[in-house]
Amino acid sequence: MADRATFVEDTEPFMGSLYSTAVRLTGNRTDAEDLVQETYLRAYRSYDSFTAGTNLRAWLFRILNNTHINRYRARTRRPEEAELDDIEDLYLYRRLQDTSRYGRSAEDQLMEVFSEAEVVAAVEGLPEAYRMAVLLADVEGFSYKEIAEILDIPVGTVMSRLHRGRKALQKELYEFAEARGLVSAPAE
Repeated sequence: MADRATFVEDTEPFMGSLYSTAVRLTGNRTDAEDLVQETYLRAYRSYDSFTAGTNLRAWLFRILNNTHINRYRARTRRPEEAELDDIEDLYLYRRLQDTSRYGRSAEDQLMEVFSEAEVVAAVEGLPEAYRMAVLLADVEGFSYKEIAEILDIPVGTVMSRLHRGRKALQKELYEFAEARGLVSAPAE
């Protein structure tokens, strides 16, 4: 077993070669720095399980490789990130296409009532799980099955999150309309 007190002293000679390998793996210096930092953190945490006298360099490189693979897998499972402004533009573009074919729907008429900021605030106000499901389904147009694969959850969970997210969004937009006096408060 190795002693954590000597970790820096033992591993520092390998930092340069780990970094150059990390640059080749990631393709950019910033990601490489993060990868090496995470590698050293993992190595430090498990250094007491390292058997002294074995190949420390190989052990560090194995941790680097496993860390890189884990980060790559995590990135491929995550949906592609986009700025909310880009999503809004796509959403509005799709809305314009739909109205040209079918005329104005009740949703389109209602969208004229709300400012873009109010709609964005309502969407951003959703809990993360619901927001992702709603954005992927209603903005990006993914099927339930595709959303399930992207979020790595069962299709039933996608359906549940969509239902709850849409209900919460509907409630939030209703409150905006109510505050503007466009709808009357329910009688109690």
